[in-house]
Amino acid sequence: MGRYNVNSARAQRLEAHGERWEFEVDGELFWLPTELPRQVVRELAGLDQSDLDGLLTLLLGAEQVKRLDQHIVSVQDIQALLEAYGRDTGMTLGESSASTRS
Repeated sequence: MGRYNVNSARAQRLEAHGERWEFEVDGELFWLPTELPRQVVRELAGLDQSDLDGLLTLLLGAEQVKRLDQHIVSVQDIQALLEAYGRDTGMTLGESSASTRS
């Protein structure tokens, strides 16, 4: 039986999906990582379910959140965005944590 190489598998996933998942708001480009570090997932799990700003800051980073704040974006916009992100990357953001679909 062969050995599973995590780095090789990650490289294949990133080659297939890219390192960034991009989206646009009012002509301005933003991006989310196609893979989340474990540390970010731990921090997501610690967020209150209603902490949308905390969620966005962990996923986008402070600089992108600052730029996003310059646009009118509804909760429904964010929900649709996260659903599309999950569909395209296999990442789901549950009620209390992020996970990948099996």
